[in-house]
Amino acid sequence: MAKNKKHSKGEKNIEAVEGALSKTEQFIENNQNRIFWIVGVIVVIAAGYIGYTRFIMEPREQSARAEIYMAERYFEKDSLEKALYGDGMYLGFKDIISEYRFTKTANLARYYAGISYFRLGYYEDAIDHLKSYRKRDQILGALAYGAIGDAYVELGQKDNALRYYRRAYRHEPNKFTTPIFLFKAAQVNEYKEDYDKALELYKKIRDEYHDSREARDIEKYISRAKAKIN
Repeated sequence: MAKNKKHSKGEKNIEAVEGALSKTEQFIENNQNRIFWIVGVIVVIAAGYIGYTRFIMEPREQSARAEIYMAERYFEKDSLEKALYGDGMYLGFKDIISEYRFTKTANLARYYAGISYFRLGYYEDAIDHLKSYRKRDQILGALAYGAIGDAYVELGQKDNALRYYRRAYRHEPNKFTTPIFLFKAAQVNEYKEDYDKALELYKKIRDEYHDSREARDIEKYISRAKAKIN
């Protein structure tokens, strides 16, 4: 009896599968032209993307990398005006941003331009360029957020500075940038007389980044924050 029930159940399962297959075949047959059209569009889009990337973007990227070389050298020498605007023969970061839009190199040029403007004292221009930089890199992303915070400090906008320092130390935490911006955020919190938050950040540096430069004298800052709380 049990065997008959199992056999009956198996037959029903087979019938259900066959029914589903029949419905699928019927659907494909009824919508054949539409399905072919959709598949064709997907193939065209994929081929277009591959072609655009390989034959347009990759050569532009290579050209942009070659062009940024001298601007980077001027940046390293602190010749920031030439780094930004070029020297008449070679492009500057501003030219690369406009002429090689959508490339990774143009994105990097936004970072360099932002830091250059900051060093020259043009803090609002620095903020604009650093905000437009796509912060995908672990280190440069954190440094960009932190530099925006520094620019807001220079402009006297402590709340905005604190917001960007927070983004900086939360951006892909690491032993290099994270303690730097934890410390800067703690300093701004002290300035705002939020000593509890400052103490929390100082302790985080001590406990989690004890090998960092910021941790060397951290006990002094912890003691100072505690004294102000008390």
